[in-house]
Amino acid sequence: MKSGAAWLASATQEVADDFIRGLTDNALLSLPWLFEFWAMPHQLPPEGAWKTWVILGGRGAGKTRAGAEWVRAQVEGPTPEAPGRARRVALVGETVDQVREVMIMGESGILACSPPDRRPDWEAGRKRLVWPNGAVAQVYSAFDPESLRGPQFDAAWADELAKWPKGQEAWDQLQFALRLGDNPQQVVTTTPANVAVLKGVLQNPSTVMTHAPTEANRANLAASFLAEVQHRFGGTRRGQQELEGLLIEDVEGALWTTEMLEKGRVDALPEFDRVVVAVDPAVTGGRASDECGIVVVGAVTRGPPQNWRAVVLEDATVARASPEIWARAALAAMQRHGAQRLIAESNQGGLLVASVIRNIDAVVPLKLVHATTSKAARAEPVAGLYELGRVAHVRGLHALEEQMCRMTPQGYHGKGSPDRLDALVWALTELILEPSLRTQSPQMRTLG
Repeated sequence: MKSGAAWLASATQEVADDFIRGLTDNALLSLPWLFEFWAMPHQLPPEGAWKTWVILGGRGAGKTRAGAEWVRAQVEGPTPEAPGRARRVALVGETVDQVREVMIMGESGILACSPPDRRPDWEAGRKRLVWPNGAVAQVYSAFDPESLRGPQFDAAWADELAKWPKGQEAWDQLQFALRLGDNPQQVVTTTPANVAVLKGVLQNPSTVMTHAPTEANRANLAASFLAEVQHRFGGTRRGQQELEGLLIEDVEGALWTTEMLEKGRVDALPEFDRVVVAVDPAVTGGRASDECGIVVVGAVTRGPPQNWRAVVLEDATVARASPEIWARAALAAMQRHGAQRLIAESNQGGLLVASVIRNIDAVVPLKLVHATTSKAARAEPVAGLYELGRVAHVRGLHALEEQMCRMTPQGYHGKGSPDRLDALVWALTELILEPSLRTQSPQMRTLG
């Protein structure tokens, strides 16, 4: 759905001129302050009965403007002196300074968004805004949850909830205070983070959500800013959070974390001594089958095996594919990366796996591996390589990394089977773990 501004921008000059000429003088003067005309879909509150509206977005996606305009819509009446729906509003941010500088006085804050005849006065000594109709918005800091004990409100705007230092405590106190009027509501504007308070709010049945990436607001952002952040963070888990506005969750106790993966991110690739493609086959095709994990890994194998390093180059996984399709996808990945060997798990139909591959390429260097332990047990020593900084990732491996951050020593905490991760484990076992074990003393192998 296009906004009015987007429609006007895409209209012919004749249509645009006719639209402007058709406005009365008053309508033309009020047009800059009609947010519904200029807003993007994610900046407008959803319909229906809700208690909390969460606006998740990447950096610069227009969240602050949406929050400020929502407050305006709550407190303003049909005339400057007429009452609006809300008269007592809480403005809560990480600190008092951030509430003042971003939510109130920022370029997208309440003062900048308000028309001259409805602009509230800032009373610095009392840390509050007062509108011509008597509505008041009071400033609060998430550093001081106890300051929310006692006041009461009929509306609230909580900014950057995922950054609040005492998030759950401050949020809980705000809920106790939001008790005036027939239907007290609140808006939350935040870039997502893997914190319990935000996840709890999103899971509440009375919560609605809109979402947008940074790119959605490109018309109002410097081109150099977009180019720089895409260059630095595009294709990474941090980029998914900060640019795409997606909630990236790391399961508690997971073998891998987002921080661990981001530390091992590379752009420039070394000269590899070995490259392998590993496959966790799905023997049957169709809707009921799992994905066929296909992962490409290259390794620098100079010096003793204990010093070898690897880079995960591609996740070529295919979904619900027949054996012939996944076999061709794996062989194509080998050709793209000049791989020396194809590793395939043989637990599910070992002879069939080899037969399918050999029917397509009779001389491909193929190694069949058989799992004798669980996926989690096989993954643990591979996670150890990451902890030692011996494995890095290129950008764009989102689906694989999501599986990695959901694998714990007790098992996989996600939907389906972690086939991408299993393929990764086989590749790194072949390239790094097995050569390292072969050079250890018998005593060390026993301890391992």
